[in-house]
Amino acid sequence: MLRPFSRSLRNLIWAISAIAVSAVIVLTAFPSQALEARLNTTKPVLGDTIVVEVANVAGTVPNVSLDGKSYPAFPISNDRYRAFVPTTPLDKAGGKTIQVSDGNGQRQLPFQLQGRNFRTQRIWLPPGKDGDDLGTDYEFDLVDAFKTLVTPQKFWNGPFARPAKGSVTSEFGVLRYYNGVFADDYYHRGVDYGGGHGAPVTAPAAGRIALVGREVDGFEIHGNTIGIDHGQGVLSIMIHLSRIDVQEGQMVQAGQKIGAIGTTGSSTGPHLHWGLYVNGTAVDPVPWRYDGFE
Repeated sequence: MLRPFSRSLRNLIWAISAIAVSAVIVLTAFPSQALEARLNTTKPVLGDTIVVEVANVAGTVPNVSLDGKSYPAFPISNDRYRAFVPTTPLDKAGGKTIQVSDGNGQRQLPFQLQGRNFRTQRIWLPPGKDGDDLGTDYEFDLVDAFKTLVTPQKFWNGPFARPAKGSVTSEFGVLRYYNGVFADDYYHRGVDYGGGHGAPVTAPAAGRIALVGREVDGFEIHGNTIGIDHGQGVLSIMIHLSRIDVQEGQMVQAGQKIGAIGTTGSSTGPHLHWGLYVNGTAVDPVPWRYDGFE
């Protein structure tokens, strides 16, 4: 009576051993994924957009943060994510660290934020466009809501294009005196292009028209305005337009005509102001024209 029992016990032991060996093989073939992350540059300058790429994320979206503020990460391929971290002329240059974490661990990505010289400009606004009481709640509420958009889809493809043919009259980051008074905590949040009244304005990249504002409706500072959502927290705003040729919700392609240069709102003369916002912060558009951030 012991022999069948012994045979059964021996078979059970072999089965358990086989399962244990299989488990070892599975663990060896599929090791736990380690968190990997890198920056597109370790020496960005004030106003640059820093690209953070994260790989080997085991089924979780990574958290990317700088100075206590988190920035959304979006998938770019299997187990690879990307986040955009904006910097501004108001940031303090020096050593900083981006934190990246997921369910497997945390990575510290140190970098040196380089200083940058910005020129100072004196602007004299004409009567009626120089008051502190310019701007309406309607205008501010719509523009502020637009700047918070973070659409999961990526609409742009490749480097951004110049939205107007005129020469640059004011570059990004310029510091200003308005009618003789220095503007504290201010920097020029875009690039200005000169041009005749009515000269065409085109979309710098594909996207959805997410904002249309008109001077007659209360856009006293921005004037006639178009906001384009390029996706994933990247937004363009075009202001001081003489004409708007698109409608809210419309999809546009890079190079498509969307309006015309004007001098509506708080403006000294006909020009296009193109502002590029990344996760709610105005960054230098120029690297986006040449680097592409694909």
